[in-house]
Amino acid sequence: MVVLVAITSCQDTHYPGGTISSYIGIFDLRALFKGEMVTIDAEKLAGSSKLAALVVSDHKGRNLPEGLLVVQDTRRLGKLRGISIDLGDAAMNYQPGDSVIIDLLGSQLLREDGILKLKNIKANQVAKVASGRPIRNNVVTSKAILENPEAYESTLVIILKGGFNPIPQAGDVLLGTKVLNDGFANINLVTNEQAEFSQQSPYVLGNYYGIVFNQEDGSGVRTPYLRCRSKEDILMLSSEIELASVLITGFASDVKGSDTNYEYMQFMATEDIDFSKTPYAVVVSNNANASTPTGAPANGWATGGMRTYKFNLTTGMARKGAFFYVGGKYQLINGSASTSLASANWVLNYDYNENNGFDFGNKTSGLLANSGNAFGIAVFKGTTVTKDSKPVDVLYNSGGGALWEGNKGYRITNNDFYDVINPLTMESQPFFKQGTNQLFLKYNTADVGYFVSLGGEYNLTLGRWTVARSQNNVEMSKTSVITEIEHEEATKLVE
Repeated sequence: MVVLVAITSCQDTHYPGGTISSYIGIFDLRALFKGEMVTIDAEKLAGSSKLAALVVSDHKGRNLPEGLLVVQDTRRLGKLRGISIDLGDAAMNYQPGDSVIIDLLGSQLLREDGILKLKNIKANQVAKVASGRPIRNNVVTSKAILENPEAYESTLVIILKGGFNPIPQAGDVLLGTKVLNDGFANINLVTNEQAEFSQQSPYVLGNYYGIVFNQEDGSGVRTPYLRCRSKEDILMLSSEIELASVLITGFASDVKGSDTNYEYMQFMATEDIDFSKTPYAVVVSNNANASTPTGAPANGWATGGMRTYKFNLTTGMARKGAFFYVGGKYQLINGSASTSLASANWVLNYDYNENNGFDFGNKTSGLLANSGNAFGIAVFKGTTVTKDSKPVDVLYNSGGGALWEGNKGYRITNNDFYDVINPLTMESQPFFKQGTNQLFLKYNTADVGYFVSLGGEYNLTLGRWTVARSQNNVEMSKTSVITEIEHEEATKLVE
């Protein structure tokens, strides 16, 4: 018997099935480094010899590491990657948006000062072939950078809605290392003494364009940090702290069995509230197919009918950092014949099956939609709610149904999910589903008995979410107890 064995090459040609390209992607170039310096030759590049990339460094602001030309590309599998090139004084000759071709042969790839660099590249090995090329906006969370610093090193990113922790005081400037928080995690922002914007006052809230670098401690552990390039990289969003006095922290929208008068919502006060002196309103929207009036809500949260239902909170107390509840009259944790929640702080339990809402909203057996279409929960300070009222806090579950069209829709507020001004384009977007206001909680399987617990961290000093709310679905039974919905992973207040 003759056995024929086919032998094929395993050599990576970068572009399987085609001719070897003269150009290697930065993704593949960075992969050549295994902890020791690599001298780049044709063999290591598997036949390639050049890098075609876009410049993102800008030395006019005097805040980048001296002599580094920073470029990025998406040549390999569409993955954005960057590399820093030690080019000396010649690095200042290039501007963001310059398209360059770099001859790599004879260069060295090594990590220095925590940054993976190409060295031994002369100025005449870099050729500019175009200028003014667009650089795509790369909005990234600080958490993503911290979790994968190698992927973002030497790339241009945008940190949206960044605020400083601790909050800046009068006389503070950007000089030095500041802790920047975007609602996902903390990342260091580094500003040199010679930077043109080093004496600029920090904003309460802003967008920060910058290049990610890594620094390395004595044990080899690398930590990413951000450097803005010039004063134009810092865009103010707010100079004032807006403290939300009530936070939405959870809800039971579909208990086990009938929902009639068993649905409820959980909130947390960020200050002591006596509702008899400082009344509030809670409005829910139900956008199931049968809810009328149909179409985009012309009067927003005040639309009424089967679309929105209003509760007025005019009695009772809520203590700072404590949960309180609003919902149906029965005060049970998971529908009929389940554990009583009567001992919890119910600011209002109300028969929404027999009574219309306060000021608007038809009586209903189902307060919050269970169809997969959207429902929303909004809290307002005061009991007057019109189409122009802006909530204190608001969240949406699911995104289906007619929710926004032109100047018709459900208004949102600035929180961890939504922005009344597009933080990237600065365009007005006051409604849910408008612009970037696309986030919503996920719909759960019907009639299981979930409590949606919203775990996050709200900073009272900064007046913002420093850890955005995340959806934790607590599957309840008829014997569940209150500690299952007021648990350690629930929303926390920090000073």
